[in-house]
Amino acid sequence: MFIMDDGIRLNAKLDMPREHGEKCPLVIVIHGFTGHMEERHIVAVAQALNEIGFATLRVDMYGHGNSDGKFEDHTLYKWLTNALTVIDYARSLDFVTDIWLCGHSQGGMTVMLAGAMKRDVIRGLIPLSPAWMIPEGARNGTLLGQTFDPYRIPDVLPAWGDRGLGGNYVRVAQTIHVEEAIDRYTGPVLIVHGDQDEAVPVEYGIRAAERYRNCKLVLIPGDTHCYDYHLDQVLDAVKTWMRKAADKKTEI
Repeated sequence: MFIMDDGIRLNAKLDMPREHGEKCPLVIVIHGFTGHMEERHIVAVAQALNEIGFATLRVDMYGHGNSDGKFEDHTLYKWLTNALTVIDYARSLDFVTDIWLCGHSQGGMTVMLAGAMKRDVIRGLIPLSPAWMIPEGARNGTLLGQTFDPYRIPDVLPAWGDRGLGGNYVRVAQTIHVEEAIDRYTGPVLIVHGDQDEAVPVEYGIRAAERYRNCKLVLIPGDTHCYDYHLDQVLDAVKTWMRKAADKKTEI
């Protein structure tokens, strides 16, 4: 199915829990930079949530997967607009009781930002290996393995196989301060991070967890950015936390 965001079609898939009544909670699941909603770790997390009674809504973001837009034209603003639109779509579904956000890498940062913007309707957040160092790197002239002059941003950053990334991505990222979003969100948060993450240093997961008011941090020993070795531990952490978080209205 497609969710429309100001003329842009966002490819999405809604999966219902194995056992459910007329109503149930829903988790929006967002992939990362260069990713898509059918990646192994994205599908596995969604299925794990389905197993414990949550509906999931996986979405391909602008310029990724089977959604509209070109990769080189995507920016964090476009992803945030996508996320807000998807949240509003989820709110329109009659069966949905609570809405949660889960995202990996750049998707993890996206749910951190969108969760703060929609903090009155988002029940909890699950940032997985959240790449919230992107704005900081954009201001310092380092971005996902690329170096550049942050005051003379090139029109295109050549990288990531045969795909370039437009300079407007950097310009947008430079304006974003994730710390402010962290401080604004007071609901429950679970951060999962591999301690051998090659793309997002684990220190960023630790720092975010320390800054959130109500956060649990789970480190996966010896694992990578996409959990190539111990995905089962990630799924266990998500299911354990979600069962507990869904039953409480206070700190967990």
